[in-house]
Amino acid sequence: MRISNHPILGTFEKKQVTITFNGVDYSAYEGESVAAALLANNIRTLRYSDKLKQPRGIYCGIGHCYECRVSVDGEKSVRACITAVKDRMCIQSKSEHGL
Repeated sequence: MRISNHPILGTFEKKQVTITFNGVDYSAYEGESVAAALLANNIRTLRYSDKLKQPRGIYCGIGHCYECRVSVDGEKSVRACITAVKDRMCIQSKSEHGL
């Protein structure tokens, strides 16, 4: 089950690409959100909270809450729910990257 039309990112082609999350390769579709790609690969936890180290994932899905922050290609605090997938994108969770 994949998103084919996102309210912010729009409609995108279903070109299959490879992304890396915490050092492991996963398949994704170019143009879908990073959050959608990770969710489709059964990844629910994207980071851990700073204070209590509790798991965080997709919450609002529209870029308002910042719960889905990850590092993308070295850029810190990127919102996974509004960032489009690109081939060979390297994604790291906050716990892995120390954002």
